[in-house]
Amino acid sequence: MKQKVAQYIAQKQLLKPGDRVLVALSGGADSVALLRILLALGYDCEAAHCNFHLRGEESDRDEDFVCRLCKEQHVALHTAHFDTAREAARRHISIEMAARELRYAWFEELRLARCANAIAVAHHRDDSAETFLLNLLRGTGINGLQGIRPRNGYLVRPLLCADRQEITAYLQRIGQDYVTDSTNLQDEYLRNKIRLHLLPLMQQINPAAKENILKTAAHLTDASLLYRQAVDEGRRRILRNGGQAIDICSLLQEPAPSTLLFEILHPLGFNESQTDAICRSLTDGQPGKRFETGDWQVVRDRECLLIERREETAPPCLDMQTTDYTPGFDIPRDRHTACLDADKLEYPLTLRLWQKGDTFVPFGMTGRKKVSDYLTDRKVPLSRKERQWVLCSGNDIAWLVGERSDNRFRIDSSTRRVIIVRVISPDS
Repeated sequence: MKQKVAQYIAQKQLLKPGDRVLVALSGGADSVALLRILLALGYDCEAAHCNFHLRGEESDRDEDFVCRLCKEQHVALHTAHFDTAREAARRHISIEMAARELRYAWFEELRLARCANAIAVAHHRDDSAETFLLNLLRGTGINGLQGIRPRNGYLVRPLLCADRQEITAYLQRIGQDYVTDSTNLQDEYLRNKIRLHLLPLMQQINPAAKENILKTAAHLTDASLLYRQAVDEGRRRILRNGGQAIDICSLLQEPAPSTLLFEILHPLGFNESQTDAICRSLTDGQPGKRFETGDWQVVRDRECLLIERREETAPPCLDMQTTDYTPGFDIPRDRHTACLDADKLEYPLTLRLWQKGDTFVPFGMTGRKKVSDYLTDRKVPLSRKERQWVLCSGNDIAWLVGERSDNRFRIDSSTRRVIIVRVISPDS
């Protein structure tokens, strides 16, 4: 067993001779075997134990066992106590997810503090097969069907070459005891249902079921490299504006538009049903449709899907100055400044977002035009269109802020006073 793990470590380049390794030690058979094997192979090991206080006296029993084991093996032990149930409730996540995130965050802090080269966890071949089935039942893409990876950054899994039976047989041979988590024998959780019922049934049907699952996961790991390369090439073909927009025409020409769209949007929190709905909107939807999740939104524009962070629409900061109008007055021409006849305005001026049905008389014209039509003619993107502010004189629009003033309030030969309105922080 020791030689088998040593060969696996070398093959996967998980550790180097003399590395300081932080071993995640629960007290169960897997983690105890991992510690004993790494010590026997000459690695400089320290142990890290988490007490999640989820199993009452059993949690304290595990901690006591780990303390005795590390004392016997002359291994430095680090322990952490977590109020896992409270953390899960505070963050509105499952207890399993809370425990996982607490554990790995603390492991990384400890690795840095102890200058460890790696964090070793005791996942084995059975865990990898169970993970494959778990993800398959929940629904996943190719990445979820690769089983468990031997390395993830500083996290290494030296026991992925062994199964549960080999591990317990090894402990029996060296006379090493361990503790058993009683929740592993209950089928309350989906993973336990797979471990206790589904996988044994599959092996009754085909004794090679577990091996075949692991072989398939290995094949998919290789296939995922080609898949990732194809996705990256597709992203380069369809992304525009620094990744903030997806060209719709280019996306629809891809071999698998919905799959490519999922790979781009899933990291932002969009699920498969949402990306499918977005993809359907490309052929049967109207511009302006919005899809939201968490901090992000996708807006269906005319030629692109706009990818944006969801933000409150803050009003622009305006500076207003009134002055006498003289023949030599120089009228500003930049779009973030409006120069209006002060005596034609109704005070106080008000600032609001434009609304459906709003009209104004664009500067230089005599007839009214809908604000929506004006912005469409100007090809203003939908995201910016929704954030268009208007400065109003009574019920009339005096200025589409940052765009165009209303002709009714222009400076003419009768003007005596002008008001100059500038955007201090343009929202463009």
